[in-house]
Amino acid sequence: MARSNARALALAATLVAVPAVSACGYNTIPTKQERAEAAWADVQAQYQRRADLVPNLVATVQGAAIQERTTLTEVINARARATSVNVSAADLSNPQAFQQYQQAQGQLSGALSRLLVSVEAYPQLQANQNFLTLQSQLEGTENRITIARRDYNEAVRDYNTTLRTFPNVIWAKTVHSGSQPMQLFTATAEAQSAPKVEFNLGAPAAAPGGGAAPVTPGSAPPAQ
Repeated sequence: MARSNARALALAATLVAVPAVSACGYNTIPTKQERAEAAWADVQAQYQRRADLVPNLVATVQGAAIQERTTLTEVINARARATSVNVSAADLSNPQAFQQYQQAQGQLSGALSRLLVSVEAYPQLQANQNFLTLQSQLEGTENRITIARRDYNEAVRDYNTTLRTFPNVIWAKTVHSGSQPMQLFTATAEAQSAPKVEFNLGAPAAAPGGGAAPVTPGSAPPAQ
């Protein structure tokens, strides 16, 4: 009988303690951490979507036989850097790793902007349906990236604030002492200036009959 009473008291204490612990914020930090990490996963998915579009864009531009090469090479190199820098959820509190990731993605954004501006000089690309489709997909992806970054920043600000405010700061310094503030996306240098385009016409295009067609520096080549 005494043992049954003890069990009943233990069960009652547990039932009372669970909502009490929950109400005092014990689960708040891990819940908001998971929300921020989920938002980060969405950011990575959108950046990966953009990276997957770049090879087709490059192939389409190369296939149009345009003579400008500098920005195209920049896009190829920037994509290689962007896909080589990885930040896991565990690294979101690492300022150096996060900055490297943001910088690499920002360089690809800038290179793509310069490429899309430069190809406006080539009518054959503006009439290429495959190029126009890729351009539209890239624009849509950039919008998704902007939204994903905004949602991530909001989730991180909420999480970081929770770590510093009462009563959750008590849990942050005790049970959840391993929880660290996460990094936020900030405006990059590329985002604060208009794309700069430099035309590098390279070797002259072959003219009918095997000769070289004259090209005026800075001008568009004849339509293909």
